[in-house]
Amino acid sequence: MISLQGITKRFGRRIAVDNVSFEVPRGVIFGLLGHNGAGKSTLIGALLGQVFPDRGRVLVGGHDVVRHRGAALARVGAIFEASSFYDYLSGETNIRILCEYSGPVDETELRDVVRLVGLESRIGDRVGTYSHGMRQRLALAQALLPRPDLLILDEPTEGLDPEGMHETRNLLLRLNRQWGLTIFFSSHLLAEVQQLCSHVAVLRSGRLLFAGRWHGVGPAASAFSFRADRQSEAESALASAGIALDFASGGRGRLAPGQTVHTVARWLIERGFEIEHIGPADTDLEAFYLDMIRQGPSHEGR
Repeated sequence: MISLQGITKRFGRRIAVDNVSFEVPRGVIFGLLGHNGAGKSTLIGALLGQVFPDRGRVLVGGHDVVRHRGAALARVGAIFEASSFYDYLSGETNIRILCEYSGPVDETELRDVVRLVGLESRIGDRVGTYSHGMRQRLALAQALLPRPDLLILDEPTEGLDPEGMHETRNLLLRLNRQWGLTIFFSSHLLAEVQQLCSHVAVLRSGRLLFAGRWHGVGPAASAFSFRADRQSEAESALASAGIALDFASGGRGRLAPGQTVHTVARWLIERGFEIEHIGPADTDLEAFYLDMIRQGPSHEGR
């Protein structure tokens, strides 16, 4: 669905994006991660034809965004930077005005999308009376008309309260599962990305550290947890023997290279420890992200 090929962009002397390449498969929810200033917004701007790379190609749906912007973005919906509306007009009028720049609005689709984003009871009210969360939902409704194949979002839950974040997360999951939408979004909220994304790209200072399926990749893949009698003694013994290391609360640790959960269990039992539980730990995106930041070199996931 998306192909970034050697994208480099400078602003004056500053390199915002440095030779970034990765693919976004059709039908996935893909998260773009990185600190403030890592290059996330620059890449999204390039995807939408608002930022022109100094080098490299940006393909969306097989079309070059710079050379054939209309064809590339014909089936793309997006929310990029702050959404602007006419506060003195109703939500419905705003949608009609903004969408009719690219063609007539289908009435059935309009009603379906308004219902989907939860604005059915307020779509006739002036946008000036909307909360921040309602304005976000109105922007999403606009991005979904007409129905796109790809949805690109820049920090979609920024500024939302916990209820708004929960609603947005569930809505994005529904759009992916029921509509088959490919969703590409940037965020610095790792907990949100973990619940939504099968694939991620990690940027640091404009350089790509990782891109691909993040589950089961990197040092975080060796995480395991166990509970035993004499827990502290068991953890110290495993670390001293070089079998496992980096223990945290809850008996979570990391297997040393070449070790497995089975070898850890056997080693503990042979030394008289009674095991209540042992097994692989759920992969945690925060641990994965921090591992990528510490490693530095770029590499591809599956």
